[in-house]
Amino acid sequence: MQNERDIALRLRIVYLTAVLFGIAIVVRAFMIGVVQREQWLAKKEKEVLRYHTVEASRGNIYADDGSLLATSLPIYTVRLDFKVDRLRKIFPEKVDSLANGLHQIFPETPASEFKQELRKGYRAKSRSALVRKDINFKQLSEMRKLPILKGRAKNGMILESQERRVMPFRSLAYKTLGNIYDQGKLTGLEAYYNVYLKGKNGKRLKQKMSGGVWKEVNSENEIEPKEGSDIVTTIDVQLQDVAESALRKQLLINKAEQGCVVLMEVKTGHIKAISNLTRSKSDSSRYTEESNLAVAAKWDPGSTFKLASVLALIEDGLADTNEIFDTQGGVIRYCNHSIYDSKEGGYGRISLADAFIQSSNVGIIKAVMKGYQRQQKKFIERMRAFHLGIPSGIDLTEEKQPTIFYPGHEKWSCLSMPSLAMGYEILLPPIQMLAFYNAVANDGVMVKPQLVSEIRHNGKTVKRFDPVAVDSSICSKASIRKIKPLMKGVVERGTAKNLRNPYYQIAGKTGTVKKKFMVDKVEKKSYRASFAGFFPYDNPKYSCIVVIENPSQAGFYGNIVAGPVFKEVADKVYARSREMHQGYVKVLAASEIKPEINPGFTEDLRVIASNTGLKVSMPETRWTRIRQSGETLVAKPESFNNKLMPDVTGMGLRDAIFLLENMGISVKPSGKGKVRKQSIPAGSRVGRNSHVIIELV
Repeated sequence: MQNERDIALRLRIVYLTAVLFGIAIVVRAFMIGVVQREQWLAKKEKEVLRYHTVEASRGNIYADDGSLLATSLPIYTVRLDFKVDRLRKIFPEKVDSLANGLHQIFPETPASEFKQELRKGYRAKSRSALVRKDINFKQLSEMRKLPILKGRAKNGMILESQERRVMPFRSLAYKTLGNIYDQGKLTGLEAYYNVYLKGKNGKRLKQKMSGGVWKEVNSENEIEPKEGSDIVTTIDVQLQDVAESALRKQLLINKAEQGCVVLMEVKTGHIKAISNLTRSKSDSSRYTEESNLAVAAKWDPGSTFKLASVLALIEDGLADTNEIFDTQGGVIRYCNHSIYDSKEGGYGRISLADAFIQSSNVGIIKAVMKGYQRQQKKFIERMRAFHLGIPSGIDLTEEKQPTIFYPGHEKWSCLSMPSLAMGYEILLPPIQMLAFYNAVANDGVMVKPQLVSEIRHNGKTVKRFDPVAVDSSICSKASIRKIKPLMKGVVERGTAKNLRNPYYQIAGKTGTVKKKFMVDKVEKKSYRASFAGFFPYDNPKYSCIVVIENPSQAGFYGNIVAGPVFKEVADKVYARSREMHQGYVKVLAASEIKPEINPGFTEDLRVIASNTGLKVSMPETRWTRIRQSGETLVAKPESFNNKLMPDVTGMGLRDAIFLLENMGISVKPSGKGKVRKQSIPAGSRVGRNSHVIIELV
């Protein structure tokens, strides 16, 4: 009897528990379905439907002549929703023609592979089966002509798009223009002018599909994006190309680690060309823009800094250019440290002017120590008055703060003043040294280096950036009048005689920095070659600086390593500028000339024709070949297939390297002049990792 009562009690407990559980379910269902109905519907709506950001079209970046330097192009992804009834009905009979059509548009993928992937999505009833990604607009237009994809939404086609930043001139001024995809960080002009370029994003409602894919609910945006404004740079595409090619050539010849070149207009501060190249770690014959060395690298300027040392002495009335100094056999000692002149035995007794022109370390140090030995702080303050030690203010976020110490600093020693006099113990980005040289060329007026001239929106100028005078006078006009002839003397009879030419005069200063360091207890040396100056001397139009780091072959002095880059850029500017020719241009009749003009940049050939009186109509193409037909010249457009080795015989080194490296072909040149031989025959199939040897004579 007791067992029966226990069993009955347990049954009642189970029954009661079941009833209570059922009541709880009913109550919960009531709460969800009635009381909390709106709350749960809103949550469902939020998870299934969501507003997505529609990125605004980013503004373009233009060169000074309107050439497109950077733009945004739409890139598309196409998917199929295999739960759409219409798609499931027509797919079996259309899949073959769709796969074949896709293969025609994307020949690298077999039709069988397209067919296999499409059928896999069909069988799985995938709501987001991938058809193709990374599609450009032209390819998308072709795809929309194919079976199934014609009807888009009603046939289950899902189209996703995003913008991709492209540079039509590829690596030209790459780090200066900047990158919006550089590890998610904006750089260069893209960063500095982002507030103008980025525009205002819009919104579009999308529905979440299986597989985490979001599909557009409406064909139109709920909030339309507003496109960004365009910026117009001061960069001259032709001069930029010349600067980059000249720099690359010298880096290759000297097997240097890296280098930079900047060309600037004297009166405006407009940067016309800026190139920064660093040797590839994987291929020693290839140089690319890895950082903006001109504004981000802090280097000892070396002897180019002697311009500041001598100008300070003149401005402070502590020495005159005709004062004589004894170079003491070419060696002087400070703090148990010997400092040498590059000329063994020194220069004897020479004037301060000649010490500058011949770049005598001993002569310059003796002059500076005589003037500033007891007032060293005054020397540093004079450097700051020259704006050396102060950022230039160029419109790039990467500009580094210069390093220069005052007397009393923990790093200041008895060797600091002699070192500073010849350009050591001070670290400056090249752009800051160029700004100083430009001020000297500009009769003491320092202008801010500038890369952008205006902002445009829908083709209309909305903001102009006029030249900015940072300092109306870094020193007296009298001091400028004394220092300029010394800079001309450097080229006429000093350390840069190799830059002389009979057509226009260059003024400037060479620089060679020598560094010693230890590797496995063995002393090693590295060098930095530079040249800074302006041209033409009588009426300066442009200033320029070239710095090449660690040349290891063919020399290391500034005139030999950096000077040729300066001269090639200056020659190009001169060739394009009639006002700089000063009567040197001799116009020849076409009948007097029987030219052999090889393929080259159309703009270059147009300049040659204009300045020599050749009457020939140039095509509107990038490359042109000019041939003589009887007594007339005929210019024909020249095009190159990116998959076939071009014929570069007859080209100059600059054009050949530019053409080949933009095809992804590594170039190893030998010799000088024009290309005579190429190791890969013209017409041969090449890839982006091909290597070619070109021989010049």
